[in-house]
Amino acid sequence: MKTMDRIIRTVSLAAAAIAVVSCGGGNKKTVTGAVQEEIPMVAVTQVFAGDVPQTGVYTSTVQAYAKNNIARQASMRIKDIKVEIGDFVKAGQVVAEMDAVNLQQSRLQMVNDSTEYSRLKGLYEAGGLSKSDLDAMELKYNVSRSTYENLLENTVLLSPVDGVVSARNYDRGDMFSLGQPIYTVEQITPVKLLVGISETDYTKVHVGDKVDIAADAFPGKNFQGSVSRIYPTVDPATRTFTVEVIVGNADRMLRPGMYARVTVTFGINRSVVVPDEAIVKQVGSGDRFVYVLNADSTVTYTKVIPGRRMDNTYEILSGLDNGATVVTGGQVRLKSGIKVRVE
Repeated sequence: MKTMDRIIRTVSLAAAAIAVVSCGGGNKKTVTGAVQEEIPMVAVTQVFAGDVPQTGVYTSTVQAYAKNNIARQASMRIKDIKVEIGDFVKAGQVVAEMDAVNLQQSRLQMVNDSTEYSRLKGLYEAGGLSKSDLDAMELKYNVSRSTYENLLENTVLLSPVDGVVSARNYDRGDMFSLGQPIYTVEQITPVKLLVGISETDYTKVHVGDKVDIAADAFPGKNFQGSVSRIYPTVDPATRTFTVEVIVGNADRMLRPGMYARVTVTFGINRSVVVPDEAIVKQVGSGDRFVYVLNADSTVTYTKVIPGRRMDNTYEILSGLDNGATVVTGGQVRLKSGIKVRVE
């Protein structure tokens, strides 16, 4: 009988020990079956207000400030080609010469009319010619002079701007037709970019504002430009308005057709800034939340409205106070009102 009592006591003690040891993971069971919740451990940081530049980054394509197609008004054989693609030319520089036969004939006619006009003017002053005859000769001379000047302009072709020759469509001896220009000259000092900006920022952009430009062709290099013109209408399809940006480009590094990103600064806001790892996106919506640590070691699930992103941080437009402490790690086990331990 005593042996049986000892066996029963031994089994009871073993069962109790098993019940105590069987606690595991986050929840712990006592002998009576009560559950004790494990307090989650989190990482936190205190956030403060700071100056946040209100910038927007837009893509654009570098364009020539001016693009001129050089051609004659009528068909004529090309006598000489003076410049090639890639050459830099000055305004007024001769780029091509056309056949000059018509020009020479026109010049002779103008000289003859000039001489005749001078002779008749002398006769008129001496009283030997009527005023109407003198006026007719003067008109004839003015017409021949205009014809000569027009032929001169269209026989010796000049570049209208300082720029680079980007196209040459004919060779020496070719018959020029009206289908294509002989040359295309593009002014690249300066260059311009057209940027489409949201209509919500229309009142924040002003002529003269400085902008930064980055081009994929020159990694790590920054170019400075300024707003030269703001278009007066908004595109109803995209809800954007166009801003023209001018870049001096004195070193001629930027070339038409290059892909570029334009950073426009609209001003500076004083806003709370939080690390991006503190932001929690609510599943199934675009809402953003943070867990705010309270004085009693509980957390509150708080909706915030983020503004601009800056590297690893977000500007918070509303929903978070200056100096608040937010959770930056361990959010997966949290819910509003739960107690936490700080690492």
